[in-house]
Amino acid sequence: MSETDTFLAKFADIADKQNRIPPELYGEYSVKRGLRNNDGTGVLVGLTEIGQVHGYIIDEGERTPVSGVLSYRGMDIRDIVSAFQDEKRFGFEETAFLLLFGNLPSKQELDDFTRQLGFLRTLPEHFTEDVILKVPSENLMNKMARAVLSLYSFDPSPDSIETANLLRQSVQLISRFPLIAAYTFQAKNHYLNGASLFIHAPDKNKGTAENLLMLIREDQSYSELEAEILDLALVLHAEHGGGNNSAFTTHVVSSTGTDTYSAISAAIGSLKGPLHGGAAEKARIMMQDIMDKVRDWTDEEEVSDYIVKILRKEAFDRRGLVYGMGHAVYTKSDPRAELLKKKIFELSNSIGLGDEFRLYEIVEKVTPRVFSEVTGKNKDISANVDFYSGFAYSCLNIPRDLFTVLFAVSRIVGWCAHRIEETLSGGRIIRPAYRSITKSRPYTPLAERS
Repeated sequence: MSETDTFLAKFADIADKQNRIPPELYGEYSVKRGLRNNDGTGVLVGLTEIGQVHGYIIDEGERTPVSGVLSYRGMDIRDIVSAFQDEKRFGFEETAFLLLFGNLPSKQELDDFTRQLGFLRTLPEHFTEDVILKVPSENLMNKMARAVLSLYSFDPSPDSIETANLLRQSVQLISRFPLIAAYTFQAKNHYLNGASLFIHAPDKNKGTAENLLMLIREDQSYSELEAEILDLALVLHAEHGGGNNSAFTTHVVSSTGTDTYSAISAAIGSLKGPLHGGAAEKARIMMQDIMDKVRDWTDEEEVSDYIVKILRKEAFDRRGLVYGMGHAVYTKSDPRAELLKKKIFELSNSIGLGDEFRLYEIVEKVTPRVFSEVTGKNKDISANVDFYSGFAYSCLNIPRDLFTVLFAVSRIVGWCAHRIEETLSGGRIIRPAYRSITKSRPYTPLAERS
């Protein structure tokens, strides 16, 4: 233990006690902890035209669960996905255009936008060597945030909040995020894990999903189905209303008038958390634990018994959470999970992981009943997108290090859209109130302190 550690250890218990506010005081002062109302709904703090998440109806004070709906600019995500899948094309670029500009592009506009994304999919000279490869990080999200902040130094107009400049920065970031993601992964894999270093150049004629698979794989190969599934995952993660933590972070930081790179790096820090973007990785680790501990994956009773142990904090990480099950807004269903599940069924069976997929289905089926039995709460819970996205990435042979990073590669679109909306429509710095509960006390001169 270092001298600093020894010194600080003396005060750890004191700091722990001084910073713990009694939970009952939040009720006494009517504080909305986590910006949540008493019925679990979110506190209304803003307006948006970008995305909407719908999972229940409030009728005369009663919350009634309904099937989940996710809309981008007023359009149901199911309709968006079915359209580009029926036409056998990728959907992420169209989705990015819709979220940024508010309307679906014409054929020519989509071609031009996709071409611009390809043209801009490059990094400043020496950026890869000097910013990404040097000082690799154990956690790729931290490295992503640092790389984004570094881009400020290469921008000729980094602080301008004119609409045209915000759009330029947004399109550049959407184009560059796959490169930053792939190269930060390759840097860690080489310098910290001892693997060979592969820095592939992007293909400006290919879309985001195809480039991602090319950039992270040694041989750059991928199947059409693999690209389709990754593209779908990117579409489903691109936006989720203004109330999610990272989008709200973007609003809060942007409301100060700061630059785009500061706002986006803050959003990355938010997404990194295991209760937000890190949930897919956590769900995948939990499912691997279930696969190790449950002998018969087809036995619903044996699976249920292990879920009981997880909920009672007797198994897995002993936090009592079944990761990937339940959501702050969705109740009966998460449309993202339903759409992704259909494609994973196809892929998992084609690569011999059908038994694993069926185990996922059993966990999804039994968890609501077991949750009710163990907790005594009659609550509608369903699988959310994190439950299946981790499995999807595993089927694509994508390392766990990249799970949350891929979320950021997609969500950069929503963040940029929310930053533009906040800058143009917010008008005031976001400054909520905190009430001090410390009683007044006199200052004690140094000589009189014990």
